[in-house]
Amino acid sequence: MTAPILLYLVTEDWYFLSHRLPMAQAAQAAGYEVHIATRVNGGGAEIERHGFVLHPLDWPRGSLNPFLRLALWRDVRALYRKVSPKLVHHVAIEPTIIGSLAAIGLPMATLNALAGLGFAFTSRTLKARLVGCIIGWTLGWLLRRPHVSALVQNSDDRKALISLGVPADRIFLIPGSGVDTQALVPLPEPDGDLITAGFVGRLLDDKGIRMLVDAHDQLARNGLQLRLLIAGSPDPANPASISAGEIEAWRSRPNISVLGHVTDIREVWAAAHIGVLPSRREGLPKSLLEAAACGRPLVATDVPGCREVARENVNALLVPPDDAVALADALAVLIGDRERRRRFGVASRALAEQEFSAIRIGQAIVELYDRLLSGDPLRRPSASG
Repeated sequence: MTAPILLYLVTEDWYFLSHRLPMAQAAQAAGYEVHIATRVNGGGAEIERHGFVLHPLDWPRGSLNPFLRLALWRDVRALYRKVSPKLVHHVAIEPTIIGSLAAIGLPMATLNALAGLGFAFTSRTLKARLVGCIIGWTLGWLLRRPHVSALVQNSDDRKALISLGVPADRIFLIPGSGVDTQALVPLPEPDGDLITAGFVGRLLDDKGIRMLVDAHDQLARNGLQLRLLIAGSPDPANPASISAGEIEAWRSRPNISVLGHVTDIREVWAAAHIGVLPSRREGLPKSLLEAAACGRPLVATDVPGCREVARENVNALLVPPDDAVALADALAVLIGDRERRRRFGVASRALAEQEFSAIRIGQAIVELYDRLLSGDPLRRPSASG
């Protein structure tokens, strides 16, 4: 029997490797022939080392040129015709729109994964709101078509899709792509009296990184010292990206270390007492999952995605978005309470093992793939909401 072909359409090779690799490996182990269509920027060899078939695409991220989008649509449709996948997994909003348009009339099922709703839905600018209205209408139309399903990571995004007219019985909830709880294990608190908070993520205003730096300054003004580790890089294709000049200014501040891209994330959590992510909205934040797996207490904003991992007074303290004072106050609580940090850290690890392990999520996604191909998508995978 020929292995069914599963094709992932994703903008960047690094994003696939960082955020979707466990899903693809689970599908491969279950007997799928896995193909990856993406822009290649240094990760192509690693994708192929995993035994996946790589299809490089010239993905024009950050450009609004309609002719580039039309050329991309033609390339993706030609690829779909050539490969003839049984199932295409579109990862994030832009691949969902381009890939769904390319798949119209072709004999394949599509699963459209919305990992958070992106800049157009989180930004407060007039331009972003207008773009969000257009994207919302387009998503609603595309996701109502036959043989099309949607995958979300939290219940808030599920409600958002229902509000766009997407049938509820075609929306599936699987919380992220999982965290490797065997590679990421509980770590002891770092030595020393200076408490350290770690931030991991793209350096975007929507991730709350400016608010975190403001909270760091607020603590210093109140006589509390906090060391801040910032791991991640800017994303110039994203309008919310932090400028190089602002990042350089942070480097010169006392008790702030800007690490850039970190290959082994365990280095960050070995050096940090607290994991923090003051984002405006997430799908399911990988950085919080990894911090939780390493047994770290969390501070995060009370927004979709973050609150799925960061549970108030269980393993985390939650604060309103865009409130640097509240963030500083929450960090101050954990700075001064070692026992609470220990208790929250134990609860973080338990959540990572019980709800978010890569093995559990991999089983759920393969079950969903199988059911979509069997023509019985209305039965829910075991990790869905």
